[in-house]
Amino acid sequence: MKRPKSLRQQRILSDLTQTPSLRVADLARRLDVSTETIRRDLDELTGQGLLNRTYGGAVRSLSTEPSVSERHLLFPAERERIAKAAVERLAGARVLMIGSGATTVHTARCVAAKMRDITVLTHSFGVATVLALNPTIRVLMLPGDYHAGEGATVGAQAVAFLQGFNADVAVLGASGLGADGPSDALIECGAVYTAMIARAARTLVVADHSKHDLIFPARYAPWSAIGDLVTDRQPGGPLADQLVVNAVAVTLA
Repeated sequence: MKRPKSLRQQRILSDLTQTPSLRVADLARRLDVSTETIRRDLDELTGQGLLNRTYGGAVRSLSTEPSVSERHLLFPAERERIAKAAVERLAGARVLMIGSGATTVHTARCVAAKMRDITVLTHSFGVATVLALNPTIRVLMLPGDYHAGEGATVGAQAVAFLQGFNADVAVLGASGLGADGPSDALIECGAVYTAMIARAARTLVVADHSKHDLIFPARYAPWSAIGDLVTDRQPGGPLADQLVVNAVAVTLA
């Protein structure tokens, strides 16, 4: 029986984490569909920034991902479950630092609904907007250069601003979760996340299963610096091994 398009495309991305490049003919044979179907899948995934098309196949993209507005359309149910589970891990926190991203905006929306009388430092305009729904939450926006695709401030000013604060928990998303740590497609955001981790007593990463085993340019921390991972599927392979070795508490939503 032929698998649904979403599962087929997920398999293509998963295979690209094991092999840098794939051929259309090989994918068609492996997934039992026509080469035209595979070409349409590759065109869609290329449009989302998840891979790069080549003549007769595709290679994985290590430097790009969809804009934050496009990412909001991907895995919304999974992100919502992750957000709810993440907020349960924030009990007792009074000061948070929240990074940019689609899953962190979902998490911030749950924070606004379930927490009160806290302070949040963020560089994400989306995060700040949903937190504003709760008047008991004080939001401090980081200064810096505005990155339109991410809807966030980045750069030296953002990093320097964080040096004057401490937080109970840093809540961060990721473009990829590799065996050596979480990483981001945007080097500028990775620098902000690293600064947040340095100023927080604990770090919680929120990321859906599509990020498992993906690697992007900005590895912003080793797993030894991460206390919690909230995701929607059990990681496997080397990623799972490193999470155990580094005592990262994994919560499945």
